[in-house]
Amino acid sequence: MATMEVYVNTATPQAYGEGTEQKVKGSCRAELCVIDFLTEMALEGRGFQVRAGTITTPITGDVVITDTKAEMAVEAPLGTSILPVYLNIGIRLGTGTLHEYALKSVAAAITTNGGAFIPLPTKLGGGASRCTAGCSTAGGMVVAAELNTTTRCLWAASNPVAVGAGNSFTTFIYQPAAPHVITGIGTAYVQIAAATTGPDYYATLEYIEIPTVSVS
Repeated sequence: MATMEVYVNTATPQAYGEGTEQKVKGSCRAELCVIDFLTEMALEGRGFQVRAGTITTPITGDVVITDTKAEMAVEAPLGTSILPVYLNIGIRLGTGTLHEYALKSVAAAITTNGGAFIPLPTKLGGGASRCTAGCSTAGGMVVAAELNTTTRCLWAASNPVAVGAGNSFTTFIYQPAAPHVITGIGTAYVQIAAATTGPDYYATLEYIEIPTVSVS
């Protein structure tokens, strides 16, 4: 009968050289230690964040949600794939009606970058992203036209009446169990809009970045 031994390594976790063979890590109780995919990607420095506005200085969305117009976008270049894994939208001032928010993807580049943003590594001190990103007020990011045959909808939320002023919860989160994979050249983009008056908000979009050869 086959048996498996684990290497007990809890006091000082080891980091070994690339391409080397090592023992499987175990706990002091000989339990196999397995790390989840997203944590592993974060430890490798493959996680990045794009921010729109801050808690004290929100930015304004579009009037109304409009084809090709977006508030945030991340473009994966050729040879790179991204997995959007987290989106947080906080509505600071929800004036207007017919609120609509969405996260979508399309196999095309950003058409116009209305407000360049250098993605922040979620591993502090980590390396730079290979992607191009941006965030802008009132639909200042221009992306490929939406078609139900080419554009993927990752997440959407809507509210037909004004939000805020104590009449609605105004934080929206996307955190998928199985994230979409966007192979470069491809773009993930966020739309935040309402009729009559664009909502004031702050938002963060996080993604994992991997060489396409590693996912194909």
